[in-house]
Amino acid sequence: MSFKAHSPPSTLRDPDAPFLVEFEDDDPRNPINFTPAKKWGITITACGFTGITAAAISSYTMGVPTMVDDLHCSTFLATVGLSVYPIGFALVPLFTSSLSEEFGRFRLYIATIFLFMLTHVMTALAPNIQTVIVARFLSGSFGSTGATLVGGTIADIWKSDERGFPMSLFAIAALGSTGLGPMLAGWIESNYHLGWRWIQWISAIVSGVYFISVLWFLTETRADIILTRLARKIRKMNQDDRYHTKAEIDKPSLTTSIKISCTRPIGLLLTEPTVFSFSLWIGFTWGVLFCFIDSISGEMESIYNFTIGERGTTYICIRSSLPLSSSAFLNTPCSVGSILGWFVNMYQEVLYRKYVATKGPEARLCLALVASFLLPAGMLIYAWTAKASIHWIIPLIGLTIFIIGAFIVYQVVFVYLADCYGPYASSALAGQSMCRNLLGAVFPLFTQHMFDSLTYKWANTLFALISVVMIPIPFILFIYGAAIRKRSKVSRKILALSEGQHAFDEEKADKKG
Repeated sequence: MSFKAHSPPSTLRDPDAPFLVEFEDDDPRNPINFTPAKKWGITITACGFTGITAAAISSYTMGVPTMVDDLHCSTFLATVGLSVYPIGFALVPLFTSSLSEEFGRFRLYIATIFLFMLTHVMTALAPNIQTVIVARFLSGSFGSTGATLVGGTIADIWKSDERGFPMSLFAIAALGSTGLGPMLAGWIESNYHLGWRWIQWISAIVSGVYFISVLWFLTETRADIILTRLARKIRKMNQDDRYHTKAEIDKPSLTTSIKISCTRPIGLLLTEPTVFSFSLWIGFTWGVLFCFIDSISGEMESIYNFTIGERGTTYICIRSSLPLSSSAFLNTPCSVGSILGWFVNMYQEVLYRKYVATKGPEARLCLALVASFLLPAGMLIYAWTAKASIHWIIPLIGLTIFIIGAFIVYQVVFVYLADCYGPYASSALAGQSMCRNLLGAVFPLFTQHMFDSLTYKWANTLFALISVVMIPIPFILFIYGAAIRKRSKVSRKILALSEGQHAFDEEKADKKG
C-alpha cells in the first residue's frame, strides 16, 4: 500500500501529532491520475444522468393533452407539474452538496438515480393530478444530482486546463436532451394506445438501464473521500489513531456543513455582484427557455397546424445548441449541432489561453460577449417570423440562435464562477443554480396567460427587449470584473487562503527537497 504520511512541520515534536495521509504524486488511486479511458468512461456516464434529467423536464409537456383528458384536470394544473420540477433542482442541492462531502459522490449517484427512476413509476401510476405534481417535485429533487454532482465529478478527474471539452459535453447533455426528450415523447403521445403514461414508463425504463451502467462505469471521484477511507484502513491496520487526512482534521460536523451549504450560496447570491449579475442573466435566459418549452408545441399547432409528433420534433432545434434539425419528413434535417458545439467550445478555449495572462478569469467571458447579442436576436427572429406566410424553418432558425447563446452562457457560468471563487465555487454555483431554476419554475406559470394576452409575437418581443437590457452584464464583468472582486470580502478571503496554501506547498517542497 503506497501513500505519503507525514506530520505537519509545526508539530513534529508532539508525539500525538497526526500523520497526514496523502497521495503520492503518481498514485493511480488519485482521481486526477485515472487513465484517460477511465476518465472518459466516468465523464460520459455522469453526463448521461444530466441528459436523462434534462429530457424529463421537457418530455413531460408533450403528454399534457392526454393527461388533462385522463385525469380530468385543467391545463394550468398540468403546467404546475412542469414548474415544480426545477423547484427541486433549485432547493435540494443546498443539502446534497454536504451529503457528498460526508458520504462521497458515488453513493449519492446510486441513491438518487434509483429514486429518480421510482418517481417516474409513481407518475405513470398516478390516479390524479395531485400525485403527478408531488411525483414531479420528487423527480426534480432526486434528478438535481444530475446537474450538481456532474460538474464536481468532472472537476475531480480533469485538470483545470483539460476541463473545457468535458464541460462542453456536460452543457450539451443539459441543453441537448431538453430538445431530444419532447422529440421522442411527441411520437409516443401521438399514439392513441400509449399517451402520457407511457412517456413516464419509457423514462423509468431508460433510468433503470442507466442505473445498471452507473454500477459498471462510475466510481468514487472525490479525492478527500478516497483518502479518508484509506486513512481508516491504515489506522485499523497499524492500530494507530494518529493517521488522518487533512479533510478529517478540518472537517466540521454534518449539521454545520448543511447549515453552511444552505446559507452560504444565498449569501453569495445576495452580496456578491458577480454572482448576482450572472445568476440574474442565466436565470432570465433559463426562464425564457422554459417558456419556449411550454409554448413551442402550441405555437406550431396554431400557426403551422403541426401534429403532436411533428410538434415534438421541432424541439430538436433545442438540441444542445444547436442546430437546427427538424423532422425528416419535412425535408430539412441538419445534424450540425454537435459539430457547432465542439467548435464553439474549442474557440472559447483558444481565447481563454490567449487572454488569461492579462484578463485572469474574465478571459472565460469572451464568447459570452457574443452570446449577449445572440439571445435577443434569436428571440426577435422567432417572434417576428412565426407566421403562416413564412416557412416554419425560419422561426426555428431564430430559436436555434437563441439556444446557441443559451448554450454559451450555461457553459461559461460554471467555469467563470469556479475560477473566480476557488474554494467557494460550489457555493457560488449553488447560488446561481437556485436562482436559475427558481426562475425556470416561475416563468411557465404565467406563460400561457401572457401569450393569450399579448400574442406569441409581442410576448417574445418583450422577452427580447428585456434581454437587450441585460447585454451590458458580461461587458461590465469582462472590463471591471477584477476591480469588482477586489472590493469583495469573500474574494479577499479567497486570496488569503490561496496565499496560505501556496506557502504550505512551498514548505512541503522544501522538506521533500
